[in-house]
Amino acid sequence: MSNEYEFADKGDKIIYETEAKGFNPGLIVLLVIGGLLITFLVGNYILYSYAQKTLPPRKKKPVSKKKMKRERLKQGVSAPGE
Repeated sequence: MSNEYEFADKGDKIIYETEAKGFNPGLIVLLVIGGLLITFLVGNYILYSYAQKTLPPRKKKPVSKKKMKRERLKQGVSAPGE
């Protein structure tokens, strides 16, 4: 099949229509969005792995005295001072 089409228009004027050359705009938009998404995900992974190596481990929350007392009573150990 040829990319050119001939149309005879009133008399001997011939109009040639060719298909547009180049990239499809929808494809360009899809590639740009896909590229940005992949860049975002790869960047997040790199930052996550860097943070895992360099940051110290999280400190645990201090347990309140009330909770410690309750746990000791559950275990059958009397709390000091009682």
